[in-house]
Amino acid sequence: MTDKSVPDSQLRLDWVYGYRGHQCRNNLYYTASGDVVYFVAGVGVVYNVAEKRQRFFLGHNDDVISLALHPEKTLVATAQIGKDPFICVWDSATLDTVSILQGGHERGITALAFSGDGNLLASVGMDDHHVLTVWDWRKGKVMASTRGHSDRIFDVQFNPHARGALVTCGVKHIKFWTLCGNSLSGKKGIFGKKGELQSILSAVFSSADIAFTGTLSGDVYKWKGHNLLSVVRGAHSGAIYSIHGNPDGFATGSRDGTVRLWNTEFQPVTQLDLGKSRSGYKELCVRSVCWEGEKVLAGTKNSEVFEVSVQDRENPKVIVQGHAEGELWALAVHPKKAVFATGSDDKTIRLWQQSERSMLTFCRTSHAVRSLAFSPDGAQLAAGMQDGSFLVLSTRDLSEIKHIKKRKEVLHEMKFSPDGRHLAVGSNDNFVDVYVVGEGYKHVGTCSGSSSFITHLDWSGDSKYIQTNSGASERLYFQMPSGKRVTAKEEIQGIHWASWTSVLGPEVHGVWPKYTQVNDINATDASFEHQSIVTGDDFGLVKLFRFPCIKKGAKFRKYVGHSAHVTNVRFTTDKHHVISVGGADNAVFQWRFLPDGVEGEGESVAGGAESDSEESDSDMSDVPSLDSDLEKEQEKSYDRTVYREDLKALKEQLRSRDRQEGGAGGPGIKASRSAAHGKKGEVPEDTLTLEFVHGYRGYDCRSNLHYLQSSEIVYHIAALGVVYDKSAHKQRFYTAHTDDILCLCVHPAHDYIATGQIGRDPAIHVWDAGTMETMSVLKGEHERGVCAVDFSGDGKKLASVGLDNDHCVVVWDWKKGEKLAVARGSKDKIFVVCYNPHNPNQLATVGVKHLKFWTQAGGGFTSKRGVFGRTSRPVTMLCITYGTTEGRSYSGGADGRVYHWDGNTLRASVEAHKGPVFAVQRVEKGFVSGGKDGVVCLWDEGFQNRLKTYQLHSSALEGGAALRSDLPPIRALALGQGRILVGTKNSEILEIEKSGPITLLIQGHMEGEAWGLSAHPNKLRCVTASDDETIRVWDLESHRMLSVLSLGKQARCVAYSHDGAAIAVGMKDGSFVVVDAESLEQLASHHHRTQELSDIKFSPNGKYLAVASHDNFVDIYNLLSKKRVGICKGASSYITHIDWDTRGKLLQVNTGDREVLYYEAPRGKQHLIGRDDAQELTWSSWTCVLGEPCTGIWPAYTDVTDVNAACVSRDGHVIGTGDDFGFVKLFKYPSYGKHAKCRQYVGHSAHVTNIRFTHNDRKMVSLGGADMSVMVWAHSAGSREPSVVTDQSEVIASSGYLSEDSDTDSEEEGGYDSDVEREKKMDYTSKIYSNPIHEAGQGVKPHRQEERSQQAGTRGRPAVRRTATPTPRVATSKRNVEVTDLSLEFIFGYRGFDTRQNLLLAPDGSVIYPAAGAGVVYEPLSKRQSFYLEHNDDIICVAINRNPKLNQVVATGQISKTAAVHVWDCHSKQTLSILQGAHGVGVCAVDFSCNGKLLLAVGLDERHSVTVWRWAEGSKVAQESGDRNRIFAAQFRPDSNTKFVTCGVKHVRFWNLAGTQLISKRGACPKALGAQMQTMLSLAFAPDDVTFTGSISGDVFVWKSSVLTRLVSQAHSGPVFAMFTCLEDGLIVSAGKERSTECQDAAIKLWGTDMSRSRSFSLGPFSPTVVRAVCRGKGKILVGTQNNEVLEIEEKNSEVQVLVRGHGEGELWGLATHPTTHAFVTASDDKTIRVWDIASKSLLQQQRLSQAARAADISPDGERIAVGLTNGEFLLLSVSDLSTLAHKRDRSKTIQAIRFSPDGSLLAVGSYDACVDIYSVSPSCALSRVGYCRGIPSFVTQLDWSLDGRFLQVSTGAYERLVYEAPSGKQITSSAQVAKITWATWTSVLGEEVVGVWPKNADKADVNTAHLNHSGTALATGDDFGCVKLFDSFPITEKFAPHKKYYGHSAHVTNVKFTFDDQYLLSAGGDDSCIFVWKCQ
Repeated sequence: MTDKSVPDSQLRLDWVYGYRGHQCRNNLYYTASGDVVYFVAGVGVVYNVAEKRQRFFLGHNDDVISLALHPEKTLVATAQIGKDPFICVWDSATLDTVSILQGGHERGITALAFSGDGNLLASVGMDDHHVLTVWDWRKGKVMASTRGHSDRIFDVQFNPHARGALVTCGVKHIKFWTLCGNSLSGKKGIFGKKGELQSILSAVFSSADIAFTGTLSGDVYKWKGHNLLSVVRGAHSGAIYSIHGNPDGFATGSRDGTVRLWNTEFQPVTQLDLGKSRSGYKELCVRSVCWEGEKVLAGTKNSEVFEVSVQDRENPKVIVQGHAEGELWALAVHPKKAVFATGSDDKTIRLWQQSERSMLTFCRTSHAVRSLAFSPDGAQLAAGMQDGSFLVLSTRDLSEIKHIKKRKEVLHEMKFSPDGRHLAVGSNDNFVDVYVVGEGYKHVGTCSGSSSFITHLDWSGDSKYIQTNSGASERLYFQMPSGKRVTAKEEIQGIHWASWTSVLGPEVHGVWPKYTQVNDINATDASFEHQSIVTGDDFGLVKLFRFPCIKKGAKFRKYVGHSAHVTNVRFTTDKHHVISVGGADNAVFQWRFLPDGVEGEGESVAGGAESDSEESDSDMSDVPSLDSDLEKEQEKSYDRTVYREDLKALKEQLRSRDRQEGGAGGPGIKASRSAAHGKKGEVPEDTLTLEFVHGYRGYDCRSNLHYLQSSEIVYHIAALGVVYDKSAHKQRFYTAHTDDILCLCVHPAHDYIATGQIGRDPAIHVWDAGTMETMSVLKGEHERGVCAVDFSGDGKKLASVGLDNDHCVVVWDWKKGEKLAVARGSKDKIFVVCYNPHNPNQLATVGVKHLKFWTQAGGGFTSKRGVFGRTSRPVTMLCITYGTTEGRSYSGGADGRVYHWDGNTLRASVEAHKGPVFAVQRVEKGFVSGGKDGVVCLWDEGFQNRLKTYQLHSSALEGGAALRSDLPPIRALALGQGRILVGTKNSEILEIEKSGPITLLIQGHMEGEAWGLSAHPNKLRCVTASDDETIRVWDLESHRMLSVLSLGKQARCVAYSHDGAAIAVGMKDGSFVVVDAESLEQLASHHHRTQELSDIKFSPNGKYLAVASHDNFVDIYNLLSKKRVGICKGASSYITHIDWDTRGKLLQVNTGDREVLYYEAPRGKQHLIGRDDAQELTWSSWTCVLGEPCTGIWPAYTDVTDVNAACVSRDGHVIGTGDDFGFVKLFKYPSYGKHAKCRQYVGHSAHVTNIRFTHNDRKMVSLGGADMSVMVWAHSAGSREPSVVTDQSEVIASSGYLSEDSDTDSEEEGGYDSDVEREKKMDYTSKIYSNPIHEAGQGVKPHRQEERSQQAGTRGRPAVRRTATPTPRVATSKRNVEVTDLSLEFIFGYRGFDTRQNLLLAPDGSVIYPAAGAGVVYEPLSKRQSFYLEHNDDIICVAINRNPKLNQVVATGQISKTAAVHVWDCHSKQTLSILQGAHGVGVCAVDFSCNGKLLLAVGLDERHSVTVWRWAEGSKVAQESGDRNRIFAAQFRPDSNTKFVTCGVKHVRFWNLAGTQLISKRGACPKALGAQMQTMLSLAFAPDDVTFTGSISGDVFVWKSSVLTRLVSQAHSGPVFAMFTCLEDGLIVSAGKERSTECQDAAIKLWGTDMSRSRSFSLGPFSPTVVRAVCRGKGKILVGTQNNEVLEIEEKNSEVQVLVRGHGEGELWGLATHPTTHAFVTASDDKTIRVWDIASKSLLQQQRLSQAARAADISPDGERIAVGLTNGEFLLLSVSDLSTLAHKRDRSKTIQAIRFSPDGSLLAVGSYDACVDIYSVSPSCALSRVGYCRGIPSFVTQLDWSLDGRFLQVSTGAYERLVYEAPSGKQITSSAQVAKITWATWTSVLGEEVVGVWPKNADKADVNTAHLNHSGTALATGDDFGCVKLFDSFPITEKFAPHKKYYGHSAHVTNVKFTFDDQYLLSAGGDDSCIFVWKCQ
């Protein structure tokens, strides 16, 4: 038999023996129906124990290793291992795949858990970081993902009682996680002293805050929050692998073989000892447990499942058995009974009864078992061992009969002879040994000669021969029993084999797939009577072939389920079943064998039923050879060296190179000389408007032509979507694509169009055909291009197919721009994707050797291949459409037939066309089809009878039009209004009336490249020449093709003669012809060159014709004599462009080597003409791209692309260019210098090969190379035209956009402002926390000093040792106040110096603003503050949700390396979402959309990236680079969810959110307004798409859409930093910096909606000041100033009230508390000293200083303040009025510490000069230096006086604490003397007494400050991490002492002080300039 077709026989999985217990846990559950669900190998098993029936989920392709049951107990989630592991969520009742989750993990997924509400699924990966991922599993979408732990994680569980809470546990760790937005924040479990740190193996929650975990030791740990609460000791005597919870309590399963039940308080209820039960054994280990009612399930490590009734706990029932861990190879079937045997590396042999589907018995062996064989009578069973020995057992009881060891290597194969007399044993020693059964297994022969190990052997039917296979792919024959080798062919051919299990030989040649290793197929077994053979391979597949398989390429049916290599397969004796065993999966599969198959059953790839062999040699192997057009289309490559989308990266590389080269210019232009006469030109006034495009992309596309509801026609050409009004013969264009559009579809209900393009990251655009606005852009899932798209029947989804190697199929929620599902389509090209209009989850794809029907399942697909069966042979499909019912579809084949499908089964086919069927469409009552034969057919509703045909002939066309050729191949069909729209391969669009007439609507060039273009010298016509071997003449007024000439050769250049009478055409083969311009009859021809002609031009005097070639020559021909009269020589490369001068005597030539050469006609003599002389020449035309007048046309990135064409207008004012990025550009002419400014236009897809102005400059024509399009542009000459368009928005909208390449001016329009400049240059990276605020000291930090001293000995200072240091003596007050906790009560401060619009008014009247790292909610009436404290660094932007339903929601953005945005509730202060991972450095602007569901954020990274989030889900919707310059403001339009505006340094951008893409336009300033772009600082809005931007000059710019319409001049006299739009009445508030003294009383202005009138408000005593934020509501205006003040203006009476005061910008260090009141003093770098009152929460007074202040102290009597300045000076001030009492300057560096002695008579002053000066202070405040301290190694950080004022403790930047005598300054070095000193205060962070305050992570950050409270009971510290810490004891001598942390400061805490009564703690923030008031508790 040579039939290589699919066998008729089939397999059906009947039973799976085994359960995966090893290396897994928690994988055994009862479903809602009472079935048991578990997994083994790659199969999910649903087992009905009562009916003893298994059902299987076969959606995995590798080992399943984790399982979770949905809370409703019907849905199951299973996850697998693999390179790209995935999760399947499936229905245990129907076995349908519900969702596929992929892309979140690597290697494998070890743990799964559903959330309590069942909406989320958590998974843990096997990668190095054990990534934890939370999924919205229904959508297949990742909600959040984070690194779980560096060690293995064993379990994950959601807390069912707390939303978003979950736990993971593993090797020596446990983590409690909170899901917030897209962020997972984890807290490590704190074991404390209650339990041992050990591995946690399992977890379960009992209530909202209580969790129980099982440990390695057998204890159960009880957790409250993340703290260990208590321990249940000895819960088990071994590791607790599983804990299961239910309403009755908990069940635990352990390594000790027991299951224990516990009540809800985790008190023991009962114990089930499985190991001691009747079916148990000593080593029994429970890995999974499930308690449901009265039943308990327990899964063991050795693959058993026990079911125990609680009432009959002594008699557990084994319901599942299987082999334990280890490879499973041995398999043998009983010759007479329905019994088979298996043997495994688990050292057991097991007998199974296939009818009862149970294990009969088993025995243990001493070694792993690798082969088995039954004797012919079934009485004996031989077993081959891994050690080279074999056993012979009695089948009845598996008792040993014989044990023989002859070989050392494993025995992989053995068989008894059919007569039962001999046993052949094959070993890895390369031998087969023969034993006589009847003589006690006496060895009688050896078969030698194999060069490798023996893999298979078979006996002949007469028992005289065996055949063997070896690992070296040898097939040898031997005589029995002698073992003599047989080589004679005649003898071999006469052998009849009793069995066939060999994998080698011509009989099985067809079972081997392509490119396989010799050991890929592990086993075979043939059923001779059914002519079938089954195989098992290393890919986990069981395959069924016809037998014998002689021809290579035999088809097969494939079956999945095994996870990896299938090691053995056997037919049972009765041939009713096939048994297969899996190597690593340890599973035994029992398959039902159906000899005659099952009609109508198709393949389900995900379900793994059967296949017509997608991966095999036979894949569609009998498909006829491809049609030539199809073959060409299949082989077409869409790769490009450079894509237009690469332009952004190229520009960035250029800027980076410029920065590295110190600001040098970009790469040199390609002109031979790079002179630049003066500054580059301005943008030209001239504009272009695309008027018409000739062409249609039909040669490699299909189904890309449709009627719209508006009766217009939509199609595509180049990068344009075209909407064509046939009645008016006008076109409208969608221009947002950047490369060739390849596919198009129309929404079923609206005129929404989806188009897919070519690209490196190709995009799909969904756009409105009425408005031409982009609705969505879908990117990120395809490569190279998108070749097919289709909307679902309900219009909510969009399917797309990519051009990547796997032709991936993706389904999108196109409105949201989200990917819903993805799957690999096919290795061969897919042509069409088509949705089932009756079911939005079903679609079909067709292509080369491909037809699949898909069903979406969550984030993935299940699919079925089309099953041809016996109805037809497979064929390549080209198109498909669905019928009137859900299951019926029709596909067009490459053989000309239309195939009828019912589901995925072929029912019939009908011959439709002669040649491929390219298009089929359903009509109201039937179908229409079109094919390569050029015929359109109408069909009846059953697609059986052809009702009418239309043939496309020129003779049938109306109006005298002509086709390029008759019967052109039809590529697209559309129906509407009784007409049929036809698109042809020849780029024609025709419309057929059903009555017969045909109208030609659109024509264009065919496939190839188009280069030739010339404009008529006196008519609005042009001629084009192309590789399609035609020239075509176009009328540019009527937009029709006038004539076409077929040349028979590819044409590359064309030119009209000076009078328009003739046309010269240059060919690609080096020849040219001249034809009559009207009749196109040939006048002359020449062929002097061998390479292509690149340019051709007639001289203006009509005498000569110049012909330029790639042979490096220009030939000159005399037109009268028709002879060549001259040759221009000397070019070093091919000629690119030529031009004549006006006299017709001189030629200008450009070459590929960037040369500009000059030649004289007619002889072609070369002339060397200098630069200056050349400028005096006058040229008839200028089409050259090189030369002095056009140096500016070359962009900066021309090292990778070319300017292909140029043309100067007839009036000489502008030059147009076309380049390799598809841009058409307009420059002023001449264009000198580098990178001149231009206008840029899109439409072409790739290289623009030619452009020409018409004779009157009214139009310009551009020609696309590969896109073959001819684009006609209307040219407006701007002010030179008599009728200038006055609507500037119309002008800009139709005239492209200004090129950003050339916009490089650095000067600031609008003037300079110091505040703006400072903000532009602000370095936020240096402000991120943990950067030490002190200068780096040279010493060793305290927590490292002991280690250093042990290594290097001590320095010459007192030893610091715990044993030698007594408790320090510090004076304490009589009040013994215990401070155990702190609560934040108030913050003095507001961030205004570098932010804007960060002041909000909540609906309840509360004021919301940022201070440091705190979000502050301030109640003005009560002066109470509440705080959001979850940020860990400075908050620099804030926004409130203005949607009435969400108006309590606030968003705040911070600086940090992983800049985060927090969304929180301003009432509860609860975090609603955390958004991170999109920005670096910081987030400088946030804003909510109109509906409140989206959040806009702008980053401080280099790209100033703009991100839109769906904040409630934590999902990133879209992200794009914002601008290369700093962005200052970003806001959604108040009336939009998709439109927003950003503005900043010299730019305004108007954005549109289109799906998952952001599209922006730069603001355009029409020249007529006389305004230029300035730096913009603020935003406001008005209805009708009006935007206001406040500028640096004080002007407000008013924009309509993206076009500037007017200016509000001098709205302010300085920068407009703040604007606010009032939604209630539309009024606008503006404020900023008033430069003019006359305007300083009008700092705030309230404007009408059109900003034409305003009302001014003065800030009274706070003027002049710079306003950074304004907000209006409830009759008040809130004002935030640059000096960090918050003010409130009453609108009625203009009264100003202070709400919040704070220090201005600069570091805040100085802090001192009053000795008797709750007042305190602060000193800052803002050059002020301030006195504050805690009780009134107000600033009492302040004094401006001449220098920044760094230190402050209040005298003991509370009358004087000492202040240290940064210039080394210090002051004495009066507390009462801050008047200066005295000042002194003896040092030049910063005074960092200053302290009065306890009696106030002395003042110690410590400086950065490494000195402490001691001054006496007289009652009159006279200062006299009386001493100073010497030998200080570094700057001084802290000072403390002794109680008696005789000693001074000095802390230094070298981390040394020194003690000096006062006032002498003598150092005290005696430890004993130091120990006797009683200190008045303790503020030092150094010394053994406080070593415990230094954290482990202090190596790169400092503890800056400390203060011991006056009771001596608590020490507070502040550090560089922004933490205030409280230690509840002193001294703190143990390293890393326990403490409490308090957050709120953004970075460095520079000072802390307790008040005199220890009721409050004050903390000062360094960079955040804030003072925090903490209430002590």
